[in-house]
Amino acid sequence: MATGADLRRIALALPGAIEKPHFDRAAFVVARTFVTLAADGQTANFKFAPDEQALKCEVAGEAFAPVPNAWGAQGWTTAQLARLSRDELAAALEMAWRHAQPKPRKRK
Repeated sequence: MATGADLRRIALALPGAIEKPHFDRAAFVVARTFVTLAADGQTANFKFAPDEQALKCEVAGEAFAPVPNAWGAQGWTTAQLARLSRDELAAALEMAWRHAQPKPRKRK
């Protein structure tokens, strides 16, 4: 069973990750936000690609669900942390973290 404290520890161990406030949540950011943690530490919203979101929701529907608004259509996915193992949490964080990396600069 994963916790909000596990999420914070694993997320901040990823290269370049920092924590910032985001409304009533904690956001974990590299170039962009890759996950937000609810104030109660029970849920988190991850930024996945839409195909990754579909896979996570199909394979682990008891833990993952699309955010129920336009953000969900962009891949933002809510996870019930208590329904994830620490390894599943770490894999989800790394997947989301990869999408938040700085975009490569175009050469002129």
